[in-house]
Amino acid sequence: MARTLFGTDGVRGVAGEKITVDLARSLGRAATHLSPARAPRVLIIRDTRESGEMLEAALAAGVAAAGGEASLGGVVPTPAAALAVLREGYDLAVVISASHNPYQDNGIKFFGPDGDKLSDAAEEAIERELAAEPDAAAPIGRVRVAGRMLDDYVAALSGRFSDLDLTGVRVLLDCANGATYQAAPAIFRALGASVMTLANHPDGRNINDRVGSTHPQLVQACMRDGGFDIGFAFDGDGDRVVAVDRNGRLADGDELIALAAVHLKAQGRLRGGGVAMTVMTNFGFHRAMRDAGIAVATTKVGDRYVLAGLREKGYTLGGEQSGHIIELGFAPSGDGIASALLTLEALAGRDLATARVYDPLPQQLINVPVRGAATLVATAPAVRAAISLASGRLADSGRVLVRPSGTEPLVRVMAEAPSSEQANAVCEQIAAAVRAAA
Repeated sequence: MARTLFGTDGVRGVAGEKITVDLARSLGRAATHLSPARAPRVLIIRDTRESGEMLEAALAAGVAAAGGEASLGGVVPTPAAALAVLREGYDLAVVISASHNPYQDNGIKFFGPDGDKLSDAAEEAIERELAAEPDAAAPIGRVRVAGRMLDDYVAALSGRFSDLDLTGVRVLLDCANGATYQAAPAIFRALGASVMTLANHPDGRNINDRVGSTHPQLVQACMRDGGFDIGFAFDGDGDRVVAVDRNGRLADGDELIALAAVHLKAQGRLRGGGVAMTVMTNFGFHRAMRDAGIAVATTKVGDRYVLAGLREKGYTLGGEQSGHIIELGFAPSGDGIASALLTLEALAGRDLATARVYDPLPQQLINVPVRGAATLVATAPAVRAAISLASGRLADSGRVLVRPSGTEPLVRVMAEAPSSEQANAVCEQIAAAVRAAA
């Protein structure tokens, strides 16, 4: 059975429409019932969306109905779930978040007892279990509040970066009105930085609203105005980050990983001598890593696939261009705050504006709204022909990548070419073919 409910990052959709109370309760019950533990301990955390409390209550009810103990951790970044599972020995963790999506959306994603997101097979098993009749004889579990989640997460960051002295460093943080709004300023200040925050007052509806890692224009403008050494913008659930230098230039995940990889290799801490990156990674990154003697393993898009690549190759570092960065020296999960601190560790006092380790090939990305995106990309003759023609024209000087989004009803069309004009033209040609075939 193929997954029909789960995407690349859990179950996601409009709260109250796709992501309903009934679905959340059923998912909580199904996942808890499938746990091999006798009375599973399940951690539930969330971001700042107004629908989070409703879904939290429904998930907790489902966990308790299946005989589990639901521990409510409140609002903390997604990576805190993986760390808490490993620290406290939870049998399962659930994160209620739609990451970088607007507030109307929400999502539910699961972490297993190893701190990793559940496998495709485990998610398929949960989907099958949804159709099963609830066990009326199951004992009733409990619901409790898990205290100190935020403090424990900040303490874990402090322990990992205990040697990082940020005294005198002027940092601008865009918290996207999301899950990092308390943790990010706390850890940067604890390490000595002078901190100013943007988008740090969540109201349930302003998460990712023209702010955060997918809308970094505000940070860029503030950096260009001067007064800060570096800026960071997180996404709504705190597992992504992008950086902005003092000139307002954006540094995406590719650049931050390249910087960290070269740093960790020089320190003898780049386990396996390589990194794991997705198919979206820029050609320029591959050339820079080759020149630095660092191997690159390529995976499908999605942090679960990056993590699988890291495990398979025995590597430490990997991630995505979007700013989803995994450093296994800290946790088996993307962590925006930890990645920002790793960036500062790698810079070692240098200016991000002058410390670049690779030059990206010009890239263009167009998101085309389409229903049935996966089927269209795989079967539409006109789309396949447009991709083949564009790939032939670029030959070895660039590339195209067309794929359905795993989290939204979109076809993502990406092109890289020697010039921005070429990349734009190729992208527009393929996007037009997608629109015509939709």
